[in-house]
Amino acid sequence: MAEANDAGHDAVTVGIVSVSDRASTGVYVDKGLPALKEWLTRALQNPIIFEERLIPDEQDGISAALIELVDAGCCLVLTTGGTGPALRDVTPEATLAVGDKEMPGFGEQMRQISLKFVPTAILSRQVAVIRGKSLILNLPGQPKAIAETLEGLKNEAGESVVPGIFAAVPYCIDLIGGPYLETHDDVCKAFRPKNAIRTPK
Repeated sequence: MAEANDAGHDAVTVGIVSVSDRASTGVYVDKGLPALKEWLTRALQNPIIFEERLIPDEQDGISAALIELVDAGCCLVLTTGGTGPALRDVTPEATLAVGDKEMPGFGEQMRQISLKFVPTAILSRQVAVIRGKSLILNLPGQPKAIAETLEGLKNEAGESVVPGIFAAVPYCIDLIGGPYLETHDDVCKAFRPKNAIRTPK
């Protein structure tokens, strides 16, 4: 049975995967995994058990890691890196290969957010799939872009201008039979229909 924190939020297991030939061989320090952990820890009220992987840009290895994390009970798996058009960028192909259903809206929204900053956002190929009771999301490779796509864009008053993708993640996980994720509204306000909102324990 998953443990809960003092507020009654159930612990959740989240898989985070950084895909990089150079970081996985120690050529430089990986920044993807720390960025994912930092943002998720700020955003979620649930206690999080992280399952981390740092792996090279090899399609079969990426697919195997995703399957392993889903089988380990991760309700959510986030990847970073390997989503561009370069020859070694195969994270989307590896992700689609293990999915039961594709969720194209996530990739569409990520590109919309990134286009606010750079025209080359149209070169990104992030995808999202459902495998069993898990949601798998490809994210950009840079820590700043990871936060922007998850959190969305806000104006100087702190009001949402462009919704981030994570606002839709908790309800998606509800619909596929996963645990109830609750967010800190000041970071990212999760959206659920009124009939899907649970009262605090």
